[in-house]
Amino acid sequence: MIPATLNETRAMALGPLERRPSLKKRTYPMGIIRSLYDRHLLPKVLNTLMKSPEMTRIRARWVPQVSGRVLEIGVGSGLNLPFYSSDAQVFAVDPSEELQVYAREVAEAHGTNVEFAAESGETLPADNQSFDAAVITWTLCTIPDPFAALMELRRVLKPGGKVIFAEHGLSPDAHIAKWQKRINPIWQPVAGGCNLNRCPDVLFSEAGFAFDEIQRGYIAGPKFATYTYQGAARLM
Repeated sequence: MIPATLNETRAMALGPLERRPSLKKRTYPMGIIRSLYDRHLLPKVLNTLMKSPEMTRIRARWVPQVSGRVLEIGVGSGLNLPFYSSDAQVFAVDPSEELQVYAREVAEAHGTNVEFAAESGETLPADNQSFDAAVITWTLCTIPDPFAALMELRRVLKPGGKVIFAEHGLSPDAHIAKWQKRINPIWQPVAGGCNLNRCPDVLFSEAGFAFDEIQRGYIAGPKFATYTYQGAARLM
């Protein structure tokens, strides 16, 4: 019999489908790839990026201003820990146990008095009015519900409690802000949930904090990610 079509010729050459060897490629579900990235690569990347000289100068300026029982939300890899005063007793929370491995090493190296908890800022494991002060740096961008976290901060701070903060967020320059909003959906999943277009000053004000001091401006780096709000605030 002469095959009528090219497809029939190929079929005769290959034989019945059930006799052909399997050529399946090995595939990995995106969830597994994302989990490996978040657990193994991302902590190393963040620990490196957050050590920039200008970020370190900001930490060195503000963190020593707090004392007593201090809450740090989003301790990350512990880059604030070397700058606490000797009379600070720090309770540090962060949901990333992988980053806390770095933080524990920093605490041990610098002798910082700190207790760690793998918790999120929205659900703080602390009693009402149990902290004298708080530190939150480059963290509000990542917390899924930053307003809820600041309301939790209100709950656990003593009246008049001081909050030291340094956060990046939405630029006042329209052309930069436009790109922040465009880039954000791509940036967020590769940067650990970080958002480029939040307004930390508005969040603090809406949560009932008053600013003792606030500075706004770009620090070194790409402008879409480096417009920074830094300062000190208190409960109103």
